[in-house]
Amino acid sequence: MPCLLLPIFIVLAATSCRQQIQMSVSEPRAAVGSDEVMPEGFVPLFNGIDLDGWMVRNPENQDWQVVEGVIDCDPHEGPGDRNLWTTKSYSDFELMVDWRIKESPYINRAAKVILPDGTYKKDDSGKDVLIEVPNTDSGIFLRGQHKSQVNIWCWPVGSGEVWGYRTDPAFSPEVRAGVTPKVKADRPIGQWNTFHIIIRGDRLTATLNGKLVLNNAQLPGVPAKGPIALQHHGDRKDGEWGASFLQLRHIFIKDLSQSSSQ
Repeated sequence: MPCLLLPIFIVLAATSCRQQIQMSVSEPRAAVGSDEVMPEGFVPLFNGIDLDGWMVRNPENQDWQVVEGVIDCDPHEGPGDRNLWTTKSYSDFELMVDWRIKESPYINRAAKVILPDGTYKKDDSGKDVLIEVPNTDSGIFLRGQHKSQVNIWCWPVGSGEVWGYRTDPAFSPEVRAGVTPKVKADRPIGQWNTFHIIIRGDRLTATLNGKLVLNNAQLPGVPAKGPIALQHHGDRKDGEWGASFLQLRHIFIKDLSQSSSQ
């Protein structure tokens, strides 16, 4: 009786082995970080594996790579547009993105204290108060232009500020105050943060780590449509504009253009 069972056992074991091999071949490898639950109605902008759907306009990309499932910026100085752009353009949308400043080895000794109305704090002589901050700087361009950039940096006002509008004297005090963060919600350098950005028409709302930093801010003259970009700074030195030592992951977008037109 045991001799009859042995061939059956061998056949069953071989069949099980073949099934396991077939499963391992047919099931695709999941991207690192793919355990993140995609918000309802959103689609991924980053697949966790490569930069499919993104492009660098400078033909020699030495700055942006995928490292262990995240977009990693290892910035270098050089000519041309070195920002990382989506290949598609967007009009009204919601954007969810995790980001972190991975390191900040340099110092900006001329950073300014931005007040709630978007102006700078002055000393008794009327000069801007200057302070030292870590010299790392990046951001997210909306609709294809640098001017409508949601800032990522180490200034005490916090990330979410829209520099191109806040510093433009052509705009009203209300516009410049509107693009100034209401609260600093950044986590310490090295920790992950989450932006939730909504743009409809010329109105921008941004939440950082669950805290409202911009509330229906107006961006007069913002283009109706354009690609999204991740900003590159290559200044690996102490100074005014820091290098973009940045990582990003879990990037999702929801198209609001159809609902806006209804």
